[in-house]
Amino acid sequence: MKFINYLQSIDGVSLYPMVSLVLFTAFFLLASLWALKADKRTIAHNSRIPLDNDNTQVL
Repeated sequence: MKFINYLQSIDGVSLYPMVSLVLFTAFFLLASLWALKADKRTIAHNSRIPLDNDNTQVL
């Protein structure tokens, strides 16, 4: 029996790809909006965190 036959036996299986697409799109849009609206100093600070050798800095 092929895999497609298992999927056809599930009721409402066509809903799952649409829900995952909507969730991915919403997350991507929210992340993009946050990146565009975020304070530039905060982004610059966060980009330097892996390179900082000073472990005493409080975030």
